[in-house]
Amino acid sequence: MHWDSWAIDALPSWSALNNVELNGTAISILQADRGSGIVATKDTTMKDSVLMTVPRELVLSVETIWEFAKSDQDLNSILHAVGDFGQNARGAILIFLLVQITASSSDVTRRIGNGHPWTDYVRFLPTSFSMPTFWTEEECKLLRGTSLEPALRTKMKAIEREFDHLRASTESLGCCKAWWDPDFGYLTIQDYLRVDALYRSRAMDLPGTGLALVPCIDMANHGSGDATNALYETDAHGNAVLVLVTGKTPKAGEELLITYGDDKGACEMVFSYGFIDPNLENARSLFLDIEIPDDDPLKHAKIEAFDAAPGFRVYTSNGEVSWYGPFVWLQCVNEEDGLEFRILQCNNGERELQVSWSGAIIDGVIALEKCLERSNMWDVFRLRAYVAIVQRIKVQLTEQETGYEGRGDVAATEPFIRPRIGKIASALSHLESKLLRQAVAEFEDTIVHLLGTAEVKRYLNTEETINEPVQPYDNGDDDDFS
Repeated sequence: MHWDSWAIDALPSWSALNNVELNGTAISILQADRGSGIVATKDTTMKDSVLMTVPRELVLSVETIWEFAKSDQDLNSILHAVGDFGQNARGAILIFLLVQITASSSDVTRRIGNGHPWTDYVRFLPTSFSMPTFWTEEECKLLRGTSLEPALRTKMKAIEREFDHLRASTESLGCCKAWWDPDFGYLTIQDYLRVDALYRSRAMDLPGTGLALVPCIDMANHGSGDATNALYETDAHGNAVLVLVTGKTPKAGEELLITYGDDKGACEMVFSYGFIDPNLENARSLFLDIEIPDDDPLKHAKIEAFDAAPGFRVYTSNGEVSWYGPFVWLQCVNEEDGLEFRILQCNNGERELQVSWSGAIIDGVIALEKCLERSNMWDVFRLRAYVAIVQRIKVQLTEQETGYEGRGDVAATEPFIRPRIGKIASALSHLESKLLRQAVAEFEDTIVHLLGTAEVKRYLNTEETINEPVQPYDNGDDDDFS
């Protein structure tokens, strides 16, 4: 489907028509091919704390979309047709955007929806994106060995499932002929990828509202740390407002920057926004998958009984590396430790899997972790967890090294890889490698400490089979993967 575009110069007229107040601010094209952004049109003072006000009815949230759907039969029919997907913020917003983009497209002769200020506003939004969901196959190969590689595969499969669900749910609706008619249907998965990208890159957690898209304020670019001079809020009337950060007084012509999340890792920044914060010293956080070994006799029962992400997150906090992953504890215990599963026959005829630890029934991985903490074997369980995590991280580092070599081969043979994409992929790999190497060093120190505890020594002395001693981590030549 063709996405009609308007020049950003026309946005002040749209803003005035829809009662968006620009208080000493303007949305304009930035220099050095940096796209558009919000700039101060005068020297600000703390008296100018409210820089922009957007009426509540223009804010796209699950609540406001369903309110508007009461007077828009087409939108209402689509939201009801997709079921639970239309009940959450992301689903409702994606459907709303698709309706408005269809209504504004010069391709489409069969109209849809009643019209809304967003029918025109979508013409100001970008039509091209640098997120990995829009990378070519060769560019995606550059992600080998990064945590983004599996995340991107999962995302693309989810997008395909959602698109198929949308089609199956709405192709029988008369208002959706513009999407699915075999002769003149225009909606493609590329259009769906675009609205997904708009949501991921522009949604904000608006206080008092939740996840939402806010016109005009969503033009603000990212600035981390001290560079952040503005933030979004909700005023007493439910309007979205852009306000100055306390102590910040930007000068005329200075760009107003909000933070997209100073705690977000490099992988999440690339995934959601298509860039990496230049101030990042390491990846900040990343997620690695981990599997329960096939020879674990309780593998299938563990997966069935516990609802937890199958992996762990490595992250930095106050300069030190930590990890979080309830699923890891499933690897660390078995029947001989006190974990037990039973199948119960319920009154309604269904069967239920009951989990207990040392004879006491538990519910969920968090409950299991708390049980392990109270056990006199806690240091032993921690040792098992750290060993499993270090082994998994070393596998990832090996994959990164192989991926680095592959990136060189691809860059040499594929002239169509965009230089900016190549730099993003290389920076991501370097930052994640730096974080994982620090994690291995610190986690192996913890392993050495745990091996010296009386509890672990007693346990190892009573075991007939002892694992190989943990070897100190060796950086080898300390290769630079940047």
